[in-house]
Amino acid sequence: APLCVRCSVLMPPLPLLFVGTVCRALTPHPPCPTAEPVDLLKALQFQAQPAGVRKTMGFCPTRRAAPGPDVAYRISRQAQISAPTRQLFPGKFPEDFSIMALVKAKAGSQVFLLSMYDQHGTQQLGVELGRSPVFLYQDQSGRPAPEDYPLFRGVNLADGKWHRLALSVHKQSVTLILDCKKKVTRPLPRGPRPVIDTRGITVFGTRILDEEVFQGDIQQLLIAPNPQAAYDYCEHHSPDCHAQPHAPQAQEAQQRPARPEVRDMEQTEQVRPLGLISGRIRGWMGPAG
Repeated sequence: APLCVRCSVLMPPLPLLFVGTVCRALTPHPPCPTAEPVDLLKALQFQAQPAGVRKTMGFCPTRRAAPGPDVAYRISRQAQISAPTRQLFPGKFPEDFSIMALVKAKAGSQVFLLSMYDQHGTQQLGVELGRSPVFLYQDQSGRPAPEDYPLFRGVNLADGKWHRLALSVHKQSVTLILDCKKKVTRPLPRGPRPVIDTRGITVFGTRILDEEVFQGDIQQLLIAPNPQAAYDYCEHHSPDCHAQPHAPQAQEAQQRPARPEVRDMEQTEQVRPLGLISGRIRGWMGPAG
């Protein structure tokens, strides 16, 4: 069920205060936040094609009103991509949020697409691809415990095919929406005021000191500061190939006019190679132990 309602669609033009009052009275959920998703591929400078990253054809070979195919990025083992989390989220990381990806992982792989660490080197967030993937989440009080991480049994996110993956984190649960159809909800027993520390780093395609790394194609990787965005992912950000265009995609088709829907992040720091970051993480982890 939707977690919020866009009241502006339902209400005629009225003073903002009045609309808000009526909206709260008529709907069981608050209006959707207006903040745009963070485009992690753009923020991590995939468009510059660093080592191990090259452009390739994406999810759709053709789209209506598009001059060419979708653009994705092919990732090889040589890719080492990471950045300070504050570069991606200058403010507070949202308590409830959505993670959305359009991705084709190497068949048979079992890897983390995204990992976020706190300033001491503890992993706080992780999106795994593969068979029966886990959603790793740990708040500032260490909750949930590893044995309580949400596990999505019977799901395979690494079969060599494109998948539209959306995760909605809302209060004490996380919902996986796969290919715009399959919905699976698992408990997420975190604390009442969970916090994700943004003073650490974010790593793409692996975990610190893991041997396995993501190999495959990726076209989108978005994080939105509201849990409803995951439910709207296929409509707003990753429509079917022959659907009427709703809005520009995060990764535009070749030579498509640039008018990105997602936030254009200011690059306050350079993205650094994983080797440099992992050494820094090990330095953090020493005093913390």
